Amino acid sequence: MTASLHTTRYRFLRELLTETRKSQGLSQEALAERLGRLQTFVSKYERGERRLDVVELLDVTEALQLDASKLIRQLMAMDGS
Repeated sequence: MTASLHTTRYRFLRELLTETRKSQGLSQEALAERLGRLQTFVSKYERGERRLDVVELLDVTEALQLDASKLIRQLMAMDGS
């Protein structure tokens, strides 16, 4: 089994969250402030050094105004490798 940080789905998730943040003109620091976290939290999950748990993912999608259920459906439809 591939480590979950390096699967196609997790790369897709990281890229989507990063691109969404950038397209909204938010710095990592600004997003971290919305989340009540440090900038390093955002940096680490965007670089794939840290995995988001479900609650953290919900917090990030809310802060980025993404539809979490749609995102989960997209991830579920992908090949998991």
